[in-house]
Amino acid sequence: MKIIERPFYMEQLKRVKGVPDIKVITGIRRSGKSKLMEAFIQYIRETDKEANIIYIDFTNLDYDEIKEYRKLNSFVKEHYVSEKNNYLFIDEVQLCDRFEITLNSLHSSGNYDIYVTGSNAFLLSSDLATLFTGRTYSIEVYPFSLKEYMEYFDLNDAYKAYTEYRNSGGMSGSYLYSDPSMQTKYLNDVFETLVIRDIVKKYKIRNIPLLDKIIDYLMDNVSNIVSANKMADTLLLNKIKTNDKTVGAYISYLCNAFGFYRVRRYDIRGKKYLASNDKYYLADPSFRSARLGTRNPDFGRISENIVAIELLRRGYEVYAGVLYKKEIDFVAIRQDEKIYIQVSEYIDNPETFEREYAPLLAIKDAYPKMILARTHQETYQYEGIRIVDIANWLLDKTEVM
Repeated sequence: MKIIERPFYMEQLKRVKGVPDIKVITGIRRSGKSKLMEAFIQYIRETDKEANIIYIDFTNLDYDEIKEYRKLNSFVKEHYVSEKNNYLFIDEVQLCDRFEITLNSLHSSGNYDIYVTGSNAFLLSSDLATLFTGRTYSIEVYPFSLKEYMEYFDLNDAYKAYTEYRNSGGMSGSYLYSDPSMQTKYLNDVFETLVIRDIVKKYKIRNIPLLDKIIDYLMDNVSNIVSANKMADTLLLNKIKTNDKTVGAYISYLCNAFGFYRVRRYDIRGKKYLASNDKYYLADPSFRSARLGTRNPDFGRISENIVAIELLRRGYEVYAGVLYKKEIDFVAIRQDEKIYIQVSEYIDNPETFEREYAPLLAIKDAYPKMILARTHQETYQYEGIRIVDIANWLLDKTEVM
């Protein structure tokens, strides 16, 4: 498999090197966390001549005998070198029983710079404070961005590449298969592994058919407003027994395992978050086509999904905007920065263009406003709103403006 550098994540790791926190590299399965860790280990070898690297890969049978916290502790201490800078790397740490006990002990000693990967619901950001008594720093790894996709395939035409990327997605493991049916099987296997091994095991779910129905519903309604109450009512009409609390819990589990990302709604005029009816976006849109098929694809919603994940990748808090009865696709906030974004497949039709810019013009504050669409041209402005080709925007990895 071809390996590309991922400087966006590497720079984050470099900035926290030596910081006395447990560094947690997390994200959906098969998103490249292990390769990122390997690349960072190589960087340390090249830059720190006094480094003593202790590396454990719990997916490797060679480390099967230390998948218990006491044995893990003994192994690490046996490989400690007092006169060196000791770095501890553990890949898929959750495969070790009660790993947090050992990591807390090693962290409290102050003798190790600790990095771990975890790819599922057993290493939730919400659980880290409970698992680790020491401080943690999380780096979430996402599937390939458009820029990474183009680098992998050595592409230069951004507009054409975006069409391919929108169909293929960012799960690089699927790129190894030239046959579309084999790519689909790979993507389905990855998502099934995510559901069965992670969610079902952690939360002891027995009603797997209900979970499957909820997954299909969320995938079919990507970028739409979703209500647990309405979803439960729909399932009941189809003679599937459930209730809104169960539906809400299952949705949370899917988000915890990085399968979906919840985007809350934000009242722009009242400057407050709305309590119900959120939007949900897939970690990678390729899962949708693999599971539900490619007939009648809604490219506008797929593009919106891609933008949502890109904003999260760039470190924004992402909300769905509401102004009176108008909907704004995204309100993206990062520290003191805020930007309003509409996403559309095409805006060549005057009615479509008006539908997209009218809600933005209704916003009276001075924060930047943008429409992302397949314009196939350079950025221009309309009434102070920047009109940006979506492929060009995706290739800018530092700023949205």
